[in-house]
Amino acid sequence: MTGQVADGLLKGIPRPVITHPRRTSVEIHDHLRRLILEGLLPPGTELRQAELARTFDVSRTPLREAFRMLQEEGLIDADINHRGRVTALDAADLDCLYAARIALEAMGARVTAGRLTRQEVQDASAQLHDMDRAEQGGNTMAWHAAHRAFHRLLVARCTPTVLRTMASYAERSERYVRAVQHRHPDAFAARRQEHYDLFSAVVAGQPQRAASLTARHLADTAHQVIEDLAPGRDVHDVRQATDMICGGEAENLPSEPWTPGVKGVHT
Repeated sequence: MTGQVADGLLKGIPRPVITHPRRTSVEIHDHLRRLILEGLLPPGTELRQAELARTFDVSRTPLREAFRMLQEEGLIDADINHRGRVTALDAADLDCLYAARIALEAMGARVTAGRLTRQEVQDASAQLHDMDRAEQGGNTMAWHAAHRAFHRLLVARCTPTVLRTMASYAERSERYVRAVQHRHPDAFAARRQEHYDLFSAVVAGQPQRAASLTARHLADTAHQVIEDLAPGRDVHDVRQATDMICGGEAENLPSEPWTPGVKGVHT
């Protein structure tokens, strides 16, 4: 689909809902960002401000601002002719992106371990079951939604600013995962126990185990996706981040299957 103009791709895709004129640029940005991250506007897709303005029934001014924000996020390359192109999937970018996620989310799991409320434990358990149901039903959209919510709960004691950064990095890396997930139809099932083990460590108040399991969980995904994108490429940044969190114990962590309970829960 490289080089394809957005017009044809936008047919049948919901248009942005503009709730207030002053929010037009933000809501156009959010809409285009979601289309890019979910793979509905694939890498290489050309975006023209004039055509998008007609399609969305808005002026070109909010389109320019939306393009600026997308370019700052690294999601498009824009030029002075009011055109943009969805950026290609880049293994080096993903290596660094996952390294940052490992550092942040491992820290988040560590500071959250043993500090979830009873309601948060119940919510996380519900998300795990939603992931299982979505996997069994082959509903990847529902699985990704539950997966995002589950991982947010594992780092719930971080401040809103840090949580927003984590969410942004997770969304950007999900774009890569979605692009190659069709090659690994059994991947969701293979990672199920990892999610239950992560939940167990956070609930039980095991900060180092929670951090190490988080690092390994993210590193395994990064290794697989990067190998698909660039076979044989060294995942230097991911390896450094994983070593920083796990030290020499990463390969020796025992497997402790998850069992229900609320040990370490804060009310």
